[in-house]
Amino acid sequence: MAEKSRSFIGEVSGIEETWNPKWQRHLPAKAPFEWLAKGWRDLITYPIPSLAYGAGVFAVSFLIVWFLFATGRDYFLFPAMAGFMIVAPLLGAGLYLKSSRLEQAQPVSLGSMLRVRPAAGAQVLFTGMLLCMLMLLWMRAAVLIYALFFGVRPFPGLGHVTQLLLTTPAGWAMLLVGIFVGALFAGFSFAISVFSVPMLLDQRIDAFTAMGVSVALVWNNLRPMLVWGAIVLALFLVSVATALIGLIVIFPLLGHATWHAYKAMR
Repeated sequence: MAEKSRSFIGEVSGIEETWNPKWQRHLPAKAPFEWLAKGWRDLITYPIPSLAYGAGVFAVSFLIVWFLFATGRDYFLFPAMAGFMIVAPLLGAGLYLKSSRLEQAQPVSLGSMLRVRPAAGAQVLFTGMLLCMLMLLWMRAAVLIYALFFGVRPFPGLGHVTQLLLTTPAGWAMLLVGIFVGALFAGFSFAISVFSVPMLLDQRIDAFTAMGVSVALVWNNLRPMLVWGAIVLALFLVSVATALIGLIVIFPLLGHATWHAYKAMR
């Protein structure tokens, strides 16, 4: 009886496959390097659309950083960079589409990558709204953590913040608390978004189910996902070290690789 009910629910919503998925479990820890190699292959196949996509992400990121400095809100810079990693899976939708089209030997263009029509429809917008809210919550939490340790005094600016954090007891305490809270935000956002956004592009499925399946996939493939998270973080730090110019190549590389990570789970 329970199986019949479950089948009926799946048929009504068009996501029967998701209720009984044959997802991969316990992939090897080296799997992320295979995803990265396939992502690079997709990047250099018709590279112009991917690089143009990456250039667009770089341009928007650069404008946001410039705005923060121009308006004296540079204290939002580090939370904003962390928030970028929260919403990045959503921004990569066009890259997922290119990888999908390459698999099916279909034509690829920048226009098609910018006009993504997810199989899940408006559920992608709902997921994006949740991720943006999570990003704003993290940015507010970062400001509150600073206020808890240093009061309501003005942010000293990026030129003095390193000395403030590394040479005072309050700075060390804030670093520890900030890293812990940031890790919670990062881990949660990573788990709910890393597979849910490609899944919403690929299947008719609701946002909450996609996020739940994403969390389950991360949990059941914890070792490779920890490696993948470390790779993403390392490449993002490379982008920051190059004044975000590295995003032009690194963002599309990670976007294409994320699609292959999703496909590897099926």
